[in-house]
Parts: sequence; C-alpha cells; structure tokens
Amino acid sequence: MSEPVEGEQFFAHDEKARAIYRAFARPLVRLDGVSVRVSKSQVALRARRGFAYAWAPKQYLASGVPVVVSIALPHRLESERFKEIAHPTTATWMHHVELRLVKDVDRELIGWAKQAWQHAR
Repeated sequence: MSEPVEGEQFFAHDEKARAIYRAFARPLVRLDGVSVRVSKSQVALRARRGFAYAWAPKQYLASGVPVVVSIALPHRLESERFKEIAHPTTATWMHHVELRLVKDVDRELIGWAKQAWQHAR
C-alpha cells in the first residue's frame, strides 16, 4: 500500500475508493497552495477556492461507483468521460467523472484538475 494522502480517511469504508482517491489526490496535494477539507459529504481540494471534489455515491445512492470527482472550471469542457456537466453559477462549470478503477485516474483527468487549480489560485 502506498503512503496515505490527506483526506483519504473519508473513504475509510472502502479500500477500492480509498486507492482511487489516493491516485487522484496525490499529484494535486503537492501543488502550490493546495489544502484539503473533509466534510460529511466530500473531500474538497482547494487553492483560494475549491477546484476539485471527491465523494462517494454509495453514501447517497445504490451505486457501484466507488468515487465521483467533480472539477470546477470557468468554462465547459467536452468529453465522453463526463457523467454530467452542471453550470451552478455564471462563473463555474462542474464536470463530474465517475471513477471505478485506479487506472481511471490518468493524465487527462489530472490535467483537467490542474487547469481547475490554476483558475482557483
């Protein structure tokens, strides 16, 4: 098992979800100014504001998806990987990605999260 990453205690109930979160968060928590906030419903990765959120659908739904990552950007991205794209405020587009396996955390996903980090700084 690899070293723990801040926030992974949120996924303590599910080893698979914890491993997926760890793969997603590890490269992001090392970025300048990133902090992690754990709440009852999610783990938020923040710079000046939140830019990426990880949560467990099983908390709310009958779901076989271990982790959903939501990435906040000031513009809409297009990809078949997004389960849903929401526009909750005029300045924010939320891109929701279902992660079923550690290998779903790839360069593309981390790249989107790093774009969001840039905008959140």
